[in-house]
Amino acid sequence: MARGWDSKSVEEQIATAKERHGEQRVHITAEQRENERKQDMLLLQRTRMMRQLETCGEGRYRQTLQDGLTYLETELRALGWNS
Repeated sequence: MARGWDSKSVEEQIATAKERHGEQRVHITAEQRENERKQDMLLLQRTRMMRQLETCGEGRYRQTLQDGLTYLETELRALGWNS
């Protein structure tokens, strides 16, 4: 994966977070706030894993990273994330 694509993904994530935080937060429940926090945390972990996959060679570690990435994306989708 090229760095430009990864950087764009990070920029989109930041823009999405800013939009979400800029909205009226009067009607957000504690559960919704917790879901947003979890989603932000998972997105950061996903970005880190994608960067590690860029530099990782073949082998068991690469497979572990890919499995972790699949898990994170499953968790994100459960929270309502759209890639």
